[in-house]
Amino acid sequence: MDDPAATPIAVLLIDDELLFRETMAKRLRKRSFTVHQAGSGLEGLRIVHTTPIDVIILDVRMPGMDGLQTLRELRMTFPRIPVIMLTGHGDSDAVISGMSMGAFEYLAKPADLNELLAVIRVAATRSQRGRGKSGQPATS
Repeated sequence: MDDPAATPIAVLLIDDELLFRETMAKRLRKRSFTVHQAGSGLEGLRIVHTTPIDVIILDVRMPGMDGLQTLRELRMTFPRIPVIMLTGHGDSDAVISGMSMGAFEYLAKPADLNELLAVIRVAATRSQRGRGKSGQPATS
């Protein structure tokens, strides 16, 4: 009954580009993922505080709280939720910063769907190991 394989992977997409979010959410749902969406870092943080999430896909460049600031906040509160960083820009400094802050993986936009799916599944395996009995990600 508590078989993690029977539970759909819960993904949170945080990206300010609505069309990208909706398209990616549709593709993930077709593959039986549970998908939540946020248009900003702050909205994403609100969702992760109230909803069990296995993997976060986070855009680097967003207005207001950018992806690196959001990652920093996530690492302080939810260190075991894997974060896959996406960027449409070849910003090697952001890649280095994100990886040093604990990003699980970094992919360029538009990410190859099969590659992204593989990374999500590996990340979710890590996330499932970090879940407590309540299903909420562990916070330490």
